[in-house]
Amino acid sequence: MRIGLIGLAVVVALVLIVGSSTLFTVHQNEQAIVLQFGDPKRVIRDPGLNFKLPFVQDVVTYDRRILDFNNPVEEVIAADQKRLVVDAFARYRIVDPLKFYQSVGTEAVATTRLGNLLNAAMRRVVGSVSLIAVVSGERAALMTRIRDLVNAEAQQFGVNVIDVRIRRADLPAENSEAIYHRMQTEREREARETRAEGEEQSLKIRADADRERAVILSEARRDAEIKRGEGDAEAVRIFAEAFGKDVDFFTFYRSMQAYREALSSSDTTMVLSPDSDFFRYFGSTFGAPER
Repeated sequence: MRIGLIGLAVVVALVLIVGSSTLFTVHQNEQAIVLQFGDPKRVIRDPGLNFKLPFVQDVVTYDRRILDFNNPVEEVIAADQKRLVVDAFARYRIVDPLKFYQSVGTEAVATTRLGNLLNAAMRRVVGSVSLIAVVSGERAALMTRIRDLVNAEAQQFGVNVIDVRIRRADLPAENSEAIYHRMQTEREREARETRAEGEEQSLKIRADADRERAVILSEARRDAEIKRGEGDAEAVRIFAEAFGKDVDFFTFYRSMQAYREALSSSDTTMVLSPDSDFFRYFGSTFGAPER
């Protein structure tokens, strides 16, 4: 009885071992290759439960999702001999697991090979354009060119490069400091020139305004003198006409005005002859002195 139980347990154990060596599962985010003594026998792309020969065949799985590859920072020389520190990354997918297994074997080896391809493509593309093109709006077109070059070479590994992006493309630190200093000096020079031009324009505008002011004032004074002269002439004419109409009255009126002007102040002192013509209206209303 005991021997029978032991035999049954051994059989069950053997069945479990053989079953675990025979059955394997491919998940929906995986693709697999069945190997027999290292030789690929079949490629499994669909998820599900699969069979293999126990103890003879092995299974290698690869991710079928989009994978990221971060390239180390590289220094690249542009067409205008400017050095650039470029930080880039790539996204790729394993589209042919059999070719991938035969050419690179593992993802670690694949990233190394892709890194070499990416660096070569960056040096080729960035080296053909100027610094301005790399840091301006042309960067998107440059990244597309780099992706196409890398993808064309990566086909031999069973890999499809989906995207290549340049995260950062800057000058080395020592070059940046020199360029910033030169830019600062240039901006200061432009500022001085702009201020000088502004001061020149300011002086010119002030000079023109002063000249126009002087001309306007001169013309205004001239017109005022003309108007004043015309007014005085008109006043003299009117006064002469009025004086001619009644000479005695206007003589009396002018004398009264003269008395008012001469005797308006309390401390006025005048020394005149008694028979002076100035006081002719003191003796008579008609201006003739009384006898």
